[in-house]
Amino acid sequence: MRKFDQSAAERLIGYTFRDKNLLVTCFTHSSYAHEHGVDSNERLEFLGDAVLGCIVSEYLFAEGGDEGKMTERRQELVSAKPLKRAIEKTGLKKLLILSDPSNPGEKAISSLFEALVAGIYLDGGMAAAKKFVREKLIDLSYRDDENFKGELQEFLQAKKLDRAEYRLVSRSGEDHAPRFTVEVSAAGKKALGEGGSKSEAEKAAARKLLGILRKTTGGTSD
Repeated sequence: MRKFDQSAAERLIGYTFRDKNLLVTCFTHSSYAHEHGVDSNERLEFLGDAVLGCIVSEYLFAEGGDEGKMTERRQELVSAKPLKRAIEKTGLKKLLILSDPSNPGEKAISSLFEALVAGIYLDGGMAAAKKFVREKLIDLSYRDDENFKGELQEFLQAKKLDRAEYRLVSRSGEDHAPRFTVEVSAAGKKALGEGGSKSEAEKAAARKLLGILRKTTGGTSD
């Protein structure tokens, strides 16, 4: 197996593995494993998917909201794109062990996050896995400039204000190119947003309302 920088991996993960072999397996893609006769992270990916879903679901349940909202937000957090973004932003992508390191696909990158969740869970327990998911995925998502719904919710929580409420105002356009208009309300203020999907319209509305609230309630969430 090619040289793997364990200390760099643990530093970027924010967790020190007792079982170093498990750490290496977390990063070993099946393409490399099949060529060299070692264990891949596929089994860990399977377990990590379930553990990640549980952690995110528990977090969203504690945060509040109805089932529909929680389901939508969970999908936004645990799908391939945000997991891939989390791995890239933490710098872990460069440590992925592949047969062709120059061309990692989205699935290989996002699966690394799930494998790490499982590895940390097996090595250090649920508390350690929760810490990793919170720091590397949930908090990162709320800080993401594109995640205005998360920023708005964080702002309202810091101000001890009620959750934002979203309402679909209209849907127009052809089926292949729909346009959605959504209204969001919080703290006695409202804003409209438009987009090619309901989710995009909600984010646009949240961005506008966040700007309004920052102007009218002191400018920051501190």
